[in-house]
Amino acid sequence: MSSELNVNGRWPFDITDHISAVLAYWDKDLVCRYANAAYVEWFGRTQEEMVNKVTLAELLGPEIYMLNLPYIKGALAGNPQSFEREIITPTGEVRYSLANYFPRIENGHVAGFIAHVTDVTQLKELKKELASSAETIQEQNKVLLDYTNIISHNLKAYANNLAVILDLFKVQRSEADRNELLEFMKEISGGLKETVNNLSQLSEAPRSRELKFEQVNLDQYIQRTVHTLGNDIISCGATIHNNVRPDTRLPAIPAYIGSIILNLLTNAINFRQPDKPLIVEMDAFYVKNELIFFIKDNGRGIDLALHKNDLFGIYKTFHCTSGKGTGLFLVKQKAEAMGARIEVESEVNIGTVFKIHFRIPEFKVG
Repeated sequence: MSSELNVNGRWPFDITDHISAVLAYWDKDLVCRYANAAYVEWFGRTQEEMVNKVTLAELLGPEIYMLNLPYIKGALAGNPQSFEREIITPTGEVRYSLANYFPRIENGHVAGFIAHVTDVTQLKELKKELASSAETIQEQNKVLLDYTNIISHNLKAYANNLAVILDLFKVQRSEADRNELLEFMKEISGGLKETVNNLSQLSEAPRSRELKFEQVNLDQYIQRTVHTLGNDIISCGATIHNNVRPDTRLPAIPAYIGSIILNLLTNAINFRQPDKPLIVEMDAFYVKNELIFFIKDNGRGIDLALHKNDLFGIYKTFHCTSGKGTGLFLVKQKAEAMGARIEVESEVNIGTVFKIHFRIPEFKVG
């Protein structure tokens, strides 16, 4: 290197003084033998203050020097080094740098290394922005997926029941029977209207990035779901006991509460025992800062020792039925989205109990 420098430790024409990156040559004793003008901006040191006067340890300070020491040793061992480092300039500005150490070999021995350090702050900030954008897109996609799943499950139930009642209406000759069916259709229509309104709120969530919690009457949502599944309940001879108090309320996302109840009740109907009338019991009670809602059935049950880890997995089924294995996945997904947790107790041929713990004080209402 000495053959390339003049007596003042400067390269001819000072070409490197016109670049923003810092460039220096450190000998094997880590004494500076060359430094470009950029060191003033980066470290507050002029070339005159550095060349033949400053060691790398003195320039960096003990903390950064120790961080860089493995790379320094690597360069002095003859291996090029590349790493990132956060540097605070004399003005207090934080810069993210990409450092490269290039060993200089003379007569088969390492004489020192050239240090080239560039400012990559803008690239780091751009990376953060891209990561933030990716996170936003991921959140929006999750909400849209929820929206699609709720449409698939909730509206399908309404559509099926409306179709059955309309078919029955066509063949009824008794005015009393036709009026009774009309009342059923009114109830289903009312539930359908509210579900569509809730879905409308969900469709706006990707723009607002926030799902709105409301004070929900749990008993009313249970009654509405029972009416929605009325034909399925009657056709399988099920008995539904809703013991939830009429004044039980909790802050929640309405569409999610409806979806949870619908999926759990549908699950009980689908996995009932073929030789035993289905009995479903629902209740809710407060324990400290939680509202615990449970739904209990005397269905086929689940072997938790065998299926516990897969219980809430998507497309997981545990009985030979036509189920698609998305119901319990959606229940857990929506419960956790509202800050709740879910527990399961089940025994084969005895039945299943699902308990959802809603944390009342931590819900955001508005």
